[in-house]
Amino acid sequence: MYRNSLKLIITISILFGCVPASFSTETHPSPTTATSTQADPVNWWSDTVFYEIFVRSFYDSDGNGVGDFNGITAKLDYLNDGDPQTKTDLGITGIWLMPIFPSPSYHGYDVTDYYGVNPQYGTMDDFKHLVEEAHKRGIHIVIDLVLNHTSDQHPWFKEAKKDISSSYRDWYIWSETNPGYKGPWSQDVWHPSLTGYYYGIFEAFMPDLNYTNPEVTAEIQKIYSFWLNDVGIDGFRLDAAKHLIEENAIQQNTNSTHEWYQNMYPAYKEMKPDSMIVGELFGDSISVASRYVIKKEFDLVFNFQLSSTILQAAQTGRGKNVTRVLETSNAFLLEYQYAPFLTNHDQNRVMSQLQNDVDKAKIAAAMMLTAPGTPFIYYGEEIGMTGVKPDENIRRPLQWSSDTNAGFTTGRPWRMPDPNFKEVNVANQINDPDSLLTLYRDLVQLRGVHSSLRTGDYIVLDCNNPAVYAVLRHDDSETTLVLINLDDTPISDYILSGEGIEMVDLSYSASALYGDAQVQGPVVKRGGFEDYHPVDVLSPYSIHIIKLEP
Repeated sequence: MYRNSLKLIITISILFGCVPASFSTETHPSPTTATSTQADPVNWWSDTVFYEIFVRSFYDSDGNGVGDFNGITAKLDYLNDGDPQTKTDLGITGIWLMPIFPSPSYHGYDVTDYYGVNPQYGTMDDFKHLVEEAHKRGIHIVIDLVLNHTSDQHPWFKEAKKDISSSYRDWYIWSETNPGYKGPWSQDVWHPSLTGYYYGIFEAFMPDLNYTNPEVTAEIQKIYSFWLNDVGIDGFRLDAAKHLIEENAIQQNTNSTHEWYQNMYPAYKEMKPDSMIVGELFGDSISVASRYVIKKEFDLVFNFQLSSTILQAAQTGRGKNVTRVLETSNAFLLEYQYAPFLTNHDQNRVMSQLQNDVDKAKIAAAMMLTAPGTPFIYYGEEIGMTGVKPDENIRRPLQWSSDTNAGFTTGRPWRMPDPNFKEVNVANQINDPDSLLTLYRDLVQLRGVHSSLRTGDYIVLDCNNPAVYAVLRHDDSETTLVLINLDDTPISDYILSGEGIEMVDLSYSASALYGDAQVQGPVVKRGGFEDYHPVDVLSPYSIHIIKLEP
């Protein structure tokens, strides 16, 4: 197992050490950088569990039917009350907010002002108050930043479209004639106007910015600085990160895109050294996505490959592919600088994909929340909200209670809650020891207490039963066993073994951190063990987290 991992690491090192030289900065302008004398800040995100919020749907504080900043502030204690002694909050320590900028659309991914906030969500003072209150509770705030494109209603584009001699004309990508090529999913990317064709990879109302123009790069630096230093947020999630700079018909993960991020990263870190960037590279494998971290472009990348694999394991009752993807991820990114998640705002919700099976949702959550990396939870996932596309249905209001409009608003909601809100809601689950919410809360808090579950080594154990997911998380302070029955039947005929483990040759005691079964420890000899049977019978879909001590 370890020899194979070493071979993979060596292969990766050779691969990324032989990347062709970047394009000339005369063709692709670089951000201005300065040499920093500060020590590298601690990667706080490695100890963080994030919670993704669509502001419009979280909680409405003023009864106008739209969620707002003050609504999030009012509900912060649900997420983290700031008191480590209490156990009633979810325990997350990071929030990712979907776009909060002014925008003509409900979702906000077409921005009209990068220095303002959506007036439907409140004022800038309201937002700063949210950031302040979150920080008091130890919660970091990261916002969605849409770099790739603006709204066609943005003043920059309106000027560029109206006048070919406008100073903003070259802030976008134009052609006198239609170049004719399509986008990555066969969509039209060149859109007609009275003054020429402009490029927009997603929609005609989302024209792409031109990052070969140094003025655009300089403006983005100002935007970064404004939000990090003037407003006080802790970082950004970069939307559609791989599409930043096209090389004619090559429209994703281009060398030019990599070069731009590599040059921007040190400038970004100079502004606020402990800030974070997480990149969205939708659909890319970890082998492709990891380059953005290895080459110091982002701090984290979302692990899309892992998310689909975990849900598949929960469906099929077989976890081998999860361990395979995680071992590969760890070989590419040795310090676990990736973000596990189950779904986000662009995907059908977990509970809908798992056909409303709460047990399967629990084991999926357990695999995600005990994995290496920085986990992200999509709002409502923790209570089992359902939803399938179109997108509005996977972004419905959070179901707080069985009251009118799911307790989300006293007014008419921007979109009606899912009809199941009377059964599926926070109030029904918050005091139920067997609920999905309680499992999320317990595992998030357990991860916060035990460093091995956050940043410890990830060691796959051999097991003779494919329905048993068994891994060790190990660091200098502790060793933790994660043991999950992925099947709907009890399992007693299983044994675990492992080798090459940094454990003392002794008989280990065992104590249950999660799960109510009697547990026993292994006998370690020559850095390994065999014929280990930690729990007599693994109940269907049971989850056990066991601390092992010499």
